[in-house]
Amino acid sequence: MKTYSARWVAVLSLFLSIPALLAQTQPVDLRLQVTNPFRFVAYGDTRFTDSADTNASNPDVRRALVQAIDAARPAFISIGGDIAYNGNDPKDWQIWDAETSIWRQHNIPVYPALGNHDLHGDQKVALANYFQRFPELHESRYYAVRAANTLMLVLDSSLDELSGPQGGWLTQELDHIPGDVDFVVLVFHHPPYTSSSDAKTHGGGHSARAPEHALAKMIEARQQHATACFVVFSGHVHNYERHERNGVVYFVTGGGGAHAYPIDRGPGDPYPDHRINYHYLLVEVDRSKLTVTMNRLELSDGKATWTKPDSVTIAVPARQVAKEVFR
Repeated sequence: MKTYSARWVAVLSLFLSIPALLAQTQPVDLRLQVTNPFRFVAYGDTRFTDSADTNASNPDVRRALVQAIDAARPAFISIGGDIAYNGNDPKDWQIWDAETSIWRQHNIPVYPALGNHDLHGDQKVALANYFQRFPELHESRYYAVRAANTLMLVLDSSLDELSGPQGGWLTQELDHIPGDVDFVVLVFHHPPYTSSSDAKTHGGGHSARAPEHALAKMIEARQQHATACFVVFSGHVHNYERHERNGVVYFVTGGGGAHAYPIDRGPGDPYPDHRINYHYLLVEVDRSKLTVTMNRLELSDGKATWTKPDSVTIAVPARQVAKEVFR
């Protein structure tokens, strides 16, 4: 019987594993069959976990948001990360399964971005739990979704967004935006801009990181020459913020139930509200305009009060509007 050295066995094993490795990293391009007008929901930092753990997440808020989002009947739901409290804990994902079952009953697709909590613990186990819930991603940690005149690019901010395979894919997507796309929506967990800070000693908070600053600068540079409008949704900071830089609107939507962070909002902040903001964002796309409305939840003695304290409409540039006439 012919024998092989350990080196050749290792080489052969690597060769045979290449298709599996490619399958895990090859980004997918999904297409949702919707027409204008349509609506979707963006929110994040839900931290599904045992209801007894009220330090990690507010279970009453979490459930109220799920029910309200379902009632809005969105075409899809975008979750900007930290879906589970501990990604490697199957019990946390079972809470997700139970509390969001109504979305599956009503066939509402969910397109998630990976957050740091989704990768907690043994990352291999955490990713297995995550992809089990989202098989349409085919184990892609970053991917694209096309919905009518909107292109959504979902990134994994635990990886560098501008280098490596993810950076190459993102550049390719942005270099070849279809001519009939009016809005490019980017979703990733860590925000490029925030009024929160790691230095918070009371209540918690997070500062923006250098990789997302670099990503934002790239997006803003492209916006100056693009016919589509760029919009960014992030989480990580457990509150609501809206920032605009060089024609790009950035939303921090981390009010999905995780323990809320206070925000020190400076002069000129477009949303100068210092309260806790548990919320979801309703995004309404109607051909040449996209309107984002913050739906704020306040619970008192088990009673839900809903308000809409912030809303902004983003319109395609004038040079783009003329194109609409000929569609």
